[in-house]
Amino acid sequence: MTWLGTTSHWGAYLARRRADGELEVAPHPADPAPSALLGNVPGTARHETRIARPAVRRGWLEHGPGPSSGRGREEFVEVGWDTALDLVAAELRRVRERHGDRAVFGGSYGWASAGRFHHAQSQLHRFLNATGGYTSSRGTYSFGTSAMLLPHLVGDADPLLRGADGWDVIRRRTDLVVAFGGLAPKNASVTPGGVTRHVGSAVLADWDGPELAVISPLASDVPPGRRTEWIRVRPATDVALMLGLAHTLLVEGLHDAEFLDRCTTGFDEFARYLRGGPGPERDADWASALCGMPAADIRALARRMASGRTLVSVSWSLQRSEHGEQPVWAGLVLAAMLGGIGLPGGGFGHGYGSIGDVGDTGPLLPLPTLPQGTNPVPEFIPVARIADLLLHPGDEFDYDGGRYRYPDVRAVYWAGGNPFHHHQDLNRLRRAFARPDTVVVHEPHWTATARHADVVLPVTTTLEREDIGAGRRDTHLIAMRRVLEPFREARDDHAVFAELAARLGVRAEFTAGRGTREWLVHLYERWRERLAADGHRVPPFAEFWDAGELELPVPPRTTPLAEFRADPAGSPLPTPSGRIELCPASIAAAGLPGHPVWLEPSDGLADDRFPLRLIAHQPRNRLHGQGDVGAVSRAAKIEGREPVRLHPDDAAARGITTGVVVRVFNERGACLAGALISDEVSPGVAVLATGAWYDPVDDPAQPGGSWCVHGNPNVLTADRPTSPLSQGCSGQQTRVQVERWTAEPPRLSCHRPPRLVPGPR
Repeated sequence: MTWLGTTSHWGAYLARRRADGELEVAPHPADPAPSALLGNVPGTARHETRIARPAVRRGWLEHGPGPSSGRGREEFVEVGWDTALDLVAAELRRVRERHGDRAVFGGSYGWASAGRFHHAQSQLHRFLNATGGYTSSRGTYSFGTSAMLLPHLVGDADPLLRGADGWDVIRRRTDLVVAFGGLAPKNASVTPGGVTRHVGSAVLADWDGPELAVISPLASDVPPGRRTEWIRVRPATDVALMLGLAHTLLVEGLHDAEFLDRCTTGFDEFARYLRGGPGPERDADWASALCGMPAADIRALARRMASGRTLVSVSWSLQRSEHGEQPVWAGLVLAAMLGGIGLPGGGFGHGYGSIGDVGDTGPLLPLPTLPQGTNPVPEFIPVARIADLLLHPGDEFDYDGGRYRYPDVRAVYWAGGNPFHHHQDLNRLRRAFARPDTVVVHEPHWTATARHADVVLPVTTTLEREDIGAGRRDTHLIAMRRVLEPFREARDDHAVFAELAARLGVRAEFTAGRGTREWLVHLYERWRERLAADGHRVPPFAEFWDAGELELPVPPRTTPLAEFRADPAGSPLPTPSGRIELCPASIAAAGLPGHPVWLEPSDGLADDRFPLRLIAHQPRNRLHGQGDVGAVSRAAKIEGREPVRLHPDDAAARGITTGVVVRVFNERGACLAGALISDEVSPGVAVLATGAWYDPVDDPAQPGGSWCVHGNPNVLTADRPTSPLSQGCSGQQTRVQVERWTAEPPRLSCHRPPRLVPGPR
C-alpha cells in the first residue's frame, strides 16, 4: 500500500499496511530528529489488549448502578452496541433527573489523539454540554502549579512558554544556561498535537550551544556535549540552592538594581528574607548544608551567572512536587536579579527540555478546534483532586484564593485519558473509583481505567480514522489519513456520542448535522477564514487534503517581554502594578508565603525507614502510558517489569544487581520492578519512570492492601496537592525503600485482556 501521512504527540510520520497485513511506519521526511517512540506504533495497533466490542462489568449489569469494590476485579460481559448505548443513555438520564447535572463528572485529559476533531476531551465536553452540563476539571497534571502561579507574577504565562526564545536565539545570544531540573532530551520529542520538525530534539541530542550547567540528581537530564556540566544536588533542594545564589548576587552587589527598580515590585521584601529576616541568613553556606553543593561552588556559579547573559531555566518537573510554586517563583526572582528578562537569550525559561514546543521556532497560530459549547454547571475541581472529589463529596477546598465545595458525583464519564497513569496513591484512587454509581469509559485498550469501569465502549485509534493534526508550534498542518480499518467493533468517539445524543434527544445539537468529513471541512474552512483575515493565504480544504499537508505561514514574531523591558510604562504587563510582581499580595492572600521561601517537604530530607528519594519522571520509551505494549517500551523492561535505576553503592548495600526483581515500597504502597544499576543516578536516589500499566494484585500483607506487580510508581507517590493556591500534582518525588525480591513474582496480567464472557447482542 501507499505511504500515508499522519501525526502523533511524538511527531508526524508516514504509515502503511503492508501486503502481509503488518503495519509499517517511517519518519516524516522533514524531521531532523524523529522520535524513537514511533517504534511503539506497529505493536500497539492490533495488540491483544485492544477492546473488541462493548463490555459491561458483570456486577453492574446484574445488580444495577451503585458503589462497588468490584471495579477492577470482576469479569466483563460483552454486549452489542445497542445494548451498551441504551444502558449508558438510561443511566445518564437517571443520574441527571435524581441528582442534578453536577452529579455527572466529565473526565478527560486530552492526550488520546493529536487530531483536532477526534480530540476525545472536546468530543466528551461537547456531548455533556449538549445534554445538560457536568462537573468539570481545571488545569493539568503536567503544568497545573505553574499555570496558576505565573499569572500572579507576570500576568500571563504565555510569553514564558509559547513566546520563549527559540533554540537558535539561545545558541547565538546566551553565554550561560543554568538549568534547574535538567534539559532532558527524552522530553523534547513530545508536544500536544505533534510536531513535524523536532528542532529541540536535534539541539539536545548533541549540545553545541553556550555553556550549560545542569542542576539535577540525574545524568540523563544532561544533554550530551562538550560544553555541558552536571551539578548534582539533593532532590527537593533546588530552592535552597537558588536562594544561596541570590544571596551571593545581593551581598556582592552583582544584582541588577536598575532593572529591579524599573521593572519589578517587591524585591526589598525578598532581600530581607535572604539576609535573615526572619530566620538564618540564606547564604551559600546555609544552602550548601541543604543541597549538598559546596558553598564555594555556589558562590562561583553566582559570579559566572552575573558575568554574562544567563538564561535561568526551570523544568516543569520541579513544580510537580510539594511546594511546587517555590522553585518556579525563586527561579524567576533569580533571573530578575540578573536583569536579563526581556533580552534575547536571557532571563527566565520554563519548560525547556520539558516539552517540545518550548524553544521551538514554529509559527504561533490558532489551530482548528471543535467547539465544545457552554457548560451551565459551575462546579469544578482542580484536575489532580479527582480522588478527593469522589471520596469526600461536600468537603471544602481552597483554590487560587477562593473557597469551593466538592459536589456529590454519581456518574463518571471518561474519554481520552487514563487517571490510573496520571494520578497518585493508586490504592486510594481505587477506593475512590469504587464510590460512584457508574463509571463509563471510552478506550481502545484494556488499560487500568477501562478495567475499573462499569461500561467500556471500544473506540478507534488515530490510524483508524480521518482527522487534521498540528501542534502548538508546529510548522505543518497534517492531513491525518486512515491507514487501518477500525478494529473489530470499535467506533470513533464522535460516532458514539452522536448515537447517545440521539437517545437523549439532542443529536442535532451535538452533530450540527455533520458527519466526520463534513466536520473536517467545516473546521478547516473556518480556520482558513481566520488566517485570511490576518493576511495569510491558505488553500481550500480539497487542495490541502490532496497534498496531505500544509506548511504553515510564519507571522512576525512578537516578544512581549522585550517590549515591556524597553518601556514598562508604555507596554505594561497585565499585573496590578504593570510590572513583574516578585512578592504579590494575591499569593499571600491565597495562603502562601509572600515571597519565595525554602520549605522542607513534609516527608523530610532523610528518613531511616525509607532512605531513598524516588523520582517518578516521564519515561523515555513511551508517552505517559501510551505505547506500553509497544516494542520500544517492552524492550526496556526487566523480567517484564519497569526498571528502577539505583546507584551502585545503594544497590550493593542491599545485595541488588542489575536484572533482579526488587520490591519498592513505602507506607502507602508497593510495587515490583527490575533493578538497573547505574552511576548516572546520584547516591540516595531511585528512579522509576511513570507509565507502566497499573497491574494491581490484592495482598493484605502489602501497604494499602494491594500492590502493582508491573512497576507503576504512582502506588508510591502521595495524593497531596502542591499547595492551596494551585492544588497541583505533587507526584514527581517521594521517599521509598528498595529490597531484593526472592520469592516467585506474581504473574503479570496488564498486557492481557480481563476475563470476558459473551452476553446479549
